[in-house]
Amino acid sequence: MRQRSIHQSTPTTQTTVAMGFVTGMLAGLDRRQIDPAPLLAATEINLADTANRVPIERYAALYNRINHELDDEGFGLFAQPMRLGSFEFLCRGCLSAATLDEALQRASRFLRIVLPDLAVSVRRSQSRAELLITERRPLGNALPSLHGPEGRVPLEKAENRSGDGSITLTHPDLAFVPRDTVPVGHNGGGVNDPGRVFAFEWLLRLLHGLSCWLAGRGLALDSVIFPYQRPEHADDYALIFTEDSRFAPTLASGVGTLVASFNANLLDLPIRRDEAALTAFLNGAPGKITTLYRRDREMVIRIRDLLRAALPATLSLDDIAGRLHLSPRTIHRRLEDEGSSFRGIKDALRRDMALARLTKTKDSIADVAADLGYADTSAFYRAFVEWTGMAPVHYRRQWADKLASTN
Repeated sequence: MRQRSIHQSTPTTQTTVAMGFVTGMLAGLDRRQIDPAPLLAATEINLADTANRVPIERYAALYNRINHELDDEGFGLFAQPMRLGSFEFLCRGCLSAATLDEALQRASRFLRIVLPDLAVSVRRSQSRAELLITERRPLGNALPSLHGPEGRVPLEKAENRSGDGSITLTHPDLAFVPRDTVPVGHNGGGVNDPGRVFAFEWLLRLLHGLSCWLAGRGLALDSVIFPYQRPEHADDYALIFTEDSRFAPTLASGVGTLVASFNANLLDLPIRRDEAALTAFLNGAPGKITTLYRRDREMVIRIRDLLRAALPATLSLDDIAGRLHLSPRTIHRRLEDEGSSFRGIKDALRRDMALARLTKTKDSIADVAADLGYADTSAFYRAFVEWTGMAPVHYRRQWADKLASTN
């Protein structure tokens, strides 16, 4: 009977992203009436096939191509372009920080200069911490468009190419106009505008991915509150951010704040990267960050699914190898390539399921421990304290108090 509390779901196709992330990334071009067809053709993405998913390598390629074509790592979504090289300097500025907390504080100050439309801050209270991304001006309002006789302006007519292949947008309609003074255009707008949704998704993904890389390990987000209605591609949020993704729509006349909650102990992690590691990391960045520290990597998900299906029984690496018809050595190598390990996957699965059970059910801690394959409750207690910094009963009580205060 205890098995009924364990949520069984079929993961989405591995190593792909939903089309909603692509349309959001193209929103800046669409607002300016710039034809994205050449970029989509170059990356072999068919925007008309809305039911299809996009291989993550093509998505990362489109990401970098848009950045280079616009000379804007913000995809043309913001009132001020975030020029090429901004991500590199963000990384370099964080590299010499002693801890992740210091690195995020530096990131906040740097982004205030290059991305004034959004404010980043970190809030810490006892055992919990929150990363906040707040609009400084409504991102759902339209930006100036390029209006030609045929509606859309081809990219080559809105640009000035230099010898190194980069371009600068030169059309007079692209002069800076404060975003909050421009009316919403025919392509939509408002709090659920695809560009606004993508802006929050993108910056959280960038900061979370960078934080994981700096710390040299995956960092779990316990919950994220997104300031818009649930988008059609929200099923992917469990794979990219956390299973506990919530949506709190912003009033049409206001600005919103994204709140990502996590264990405060993570802020004390030391920065483990150096200049040599940064050189390798920047190869293919910033688009490359979309392929790192995701939870939908092929081998990781295959093993995670097998481990989950076997609960409360526990499978060894040899058991997994037999079911996948691969050698343990091959599995170890592939997991290493994906930045993971067999032990890491098992711990992450148990952690995610334990957090979900403790916050969403009234199951006893002993039942949760047994369902997750722990031989005794004390072993589960020790593991849970290692994950969260507190005992399961205290975590459940704190969560209940937090829900009560918001109701």
